[in-house]
Amino acid sequence: MRKRATAKQVAEAAGVSKWTVIRAFTPGASITEESKRKVLEMAAALNYTPNLLARSLATNSTRQVAVFVDDFANPQKLPFLETLTEQLQAAGLVAMLININNHFDHVNALLHADQRQVDAIILFGTAFRDETLTDLQLGHGMPPMFVLARDSQIDGVPAVVCDAELALRDIVRHLYERGYRRPGFMSGAAALSTALRRRQHYLEFWAQHSIQNISLLSADRYSADAGAASVRAYLASTPAKKRVDVLMCENDILALGAMDEIRGNFGLKIPEDIAIVGFDNYELGGSYGYGLTTYEQPREEMVRAVVSMIKGAVEPETVTLPGRLVVRSST
Repeated sequence: MRKRATAKQVAEAAGVSKWTVIRAFTPGASITEESKRKVLEMAAALNYTPNLLARSLATNSTRQVAVFVDDFANPQKLPFLETLTEQLQAAGLVAMLININNHFDHVNALLHADQRQVDAIILFGTAFRDETLTDLQLGHGMPPMFVLARDSQIDGVPAVVCDAELALRDIVRHLYERGYRRPGFMSGAAALSTALRRRQHYLEFWAQHSIQNISLLSADRYSADAGAASVRAYLASTPAKKRVDVLMCENDILALGAMDEIRGNFGLKIPEDIAIVGFDNYELGGSYGYGLTTYEQPREEMVRAVVSMIKGAVEPETVTLPGRLVVRSST
């Protein structure tokens, strides 16, 4: 293997300054086409690639974005992460993935990201505690933060979210028009669910139809097993005539677990006995075995919005985007 050349060696061989070499590898930098051509040709001949660490010291920018993720058991996270990392890389940025859960202190995770001198932090998920942002340990020099796929209640920390109010209005309208009158709602862990606001709007829109007696179920986490356990406890303790005729689950993973339990252990039919609605449009939910009615978040548009703010193409602000109702056989 050939030893990599330095910027100084490329500059000498191309007959230009070292700063011209740096500009040739900096997107958007001011440099003539002829100078750039000479530098790139000589760089290829000498096996030169830019030293990103050295560049970060000079420009005070590492081109790294820390992405804080919770709940890796939720398979819906993977499509979002795929889209996010793809768009970040297309923008010349690199994602640094940091796991936040009950085993890792959030403040230390933020401080760790800051010490790595990341250019921005994306908080992706529901387990991130808002009060962490006000912790005095963080000081005032943290990189800009953005919340993806949930609400932010902290001034100065914008969020990019799917429009929960519009989504639940469309869902409840669909269910009401199909004749359902005994609704129920299954949420995840109470503290985490609040940031999604789906239960809040579900109750509000049913109340507009003069229906306020809504059965509330809860799961201790966002997983199929938790969804199954929640609906199992509900069905076992509720007489058949008093059960809901439609159950909305806060996300598709809970809904799939609930559907398996309803059909498998209780022998009930969907939607004849109980209709089911989810949220997210997870791929498995669209299969023949489930046919889950759900709501699809505008993933591409949400990620594009947060990346644009990180790049400085638009001013940071909370962005709320519409998704779409996907009606299938479960309702």
